[in-house]
Amino acid sequence: MPEGKSQKLVIIGAGVSGQGLALLARSLGAEVLVSEQKNINDEAKTLFSQNNITYEENGHTGKVFEGTDGILISSGIPPQSEILHEAAKRSIKMIGELDYVLPHIRTQKLICVTGSNGKSTVTSLIGHILNKAGLKAGAGGNLGTASAVFTREDFDAVVLELSSFQLARANNNMHSIVSIITNLAPDHIDWHGSYENYIEAKSRVLSLRDPEGWGIIQDRDVDMLNPSGKIITLSWNAKPEHEFTGHIFMDESKALLTLNGETQVLFNYDDTTLIGSHNLENVAMSLCAVKLIHEVSNVKFLLDGFKPLPHRCEDAGTFKGVHYIDDSKGTNVAATITAMKSIKGSKVIILGGQGKGEDYAPLAEAVKSECESAILMGEEAAKIQDALELSGYTNFYRVNSMEEALDVAERITKPGMVVLLSPACTSWDMYKSYKARGEHFCRIIRDKINNSQC
Repeated sequence: MPEGKSQKLVIIGAGVSGQGLALLARSLGAEVLVSEQKNINDEAKTLFSQNNITYEENGHTGKVFEGTDGILISSGIPPQSEILHEAAKRSIKMIGELDYVLPHIRTQKLICVTGSNGKSTVTSLIGHILNKAGLKAGAGGNLGTASAVFTREDFDAVVLELSSFQLARANNNMHSIVSIITNLAPDHIDWHGSYENYIEAKSRVLSLRDPEGWGIIQDRDVDMLNPSGKIITLSWNAKPEHEFTGHIFMDESKALLTLNGETQVLFNYDDTTLIGSHNLENVAMSLCAVKLIHEVSNVKFLLDGFKPLPHRCEDAGTFKGVHYIDDSKGTNVAATITAMKSIKGSKVIILGGQGKGEDYAPLAEAVKSECESAILMGEEAAKIQDALELSGYTNFYRVNSMEEALDVAERITKPGMVVLLSPACTSWDMYKSYKARGEHFCRIIRDKINNSQC
């Protein structure tokens, strides 16, 4: 799509990525209209007005199609959206966020990260390591900072978290020097239509990387991804099932990288304070990615100061000798199973919320093997209970609120145990976001601790 002042571009969606697209298009000389199906917040309206960007809210009108040269689709807009179907009928060119933004990213070292779980931690950790190593690095994308932000100044490296929504619309070479898929598990099937389509979207981060770029993936995901080129796999087995360019071996106390016939220690597990074996994998993939583009030394120093992202296996405190962990971001079955298996010790898990249409049988089997008790709440409580009972697991409690859940947890736990909030569901039945749910969980724990000290 040619750039120029005569060009009119429409951005569908006024969220973080939509705002970034609008500002970039405007800076490239386009006339810009932002069209939003819902309300646009006051901060975004001010931003648009200050940059001579027109907008409409509470529904798309015919203005979207009047003299439009192209439509830019912000992340999260579903493919079944009526406005996109209408644009297709009118043969209006539609471009995904990545195809429009990435050619303008101002770095020679682009690292792209996706995966069903852990991608935010890996993206943030790579950015943290690179900055502590003395590079000017930016980290964002689906993480919360629009990818378009990194078109405004030069960076030594840029790390982008990419969602399956963004990747599904990516067609152009992303020129990433390293692409990472942290892991694969069913998610967002309602959006993509099938697990196969979801995997195909995720795999684009590999197929669209620079021809000389590296890929880092789980050894167990190779058969689903069918990757080619320079690939490094990760497993907890010294000998991977698939032979590629390199391998990360997670042993009992450290992660080892074998590359070009040589083996080196990536890091010792006591170099990090992150909780859970899944986070050890996140650290290994992050350090491997950094090593591929920059000399690394004093790993403990580079990892120091990095804190887990909020509500991702985050320490919520210890009360009466019981350790409480906030994994409110565990909004799908795979994420919760990973959290349960990664955290050692005797556990009580808090499950439930609004569902995504997932099968809870695998969740029930994991609860059965990993947890002494389960506390169920929210819209999906009955469905999760059915799955638990079908598996032969009966040590569960039904509650109506987070307060009640934590009162039950206090009653049934003993010192040395863990209470894990990892709901396997979204929060929208009871909270406006997983963040609000996690904050409520942590606040109740803090109040219990403070009251016990009075």
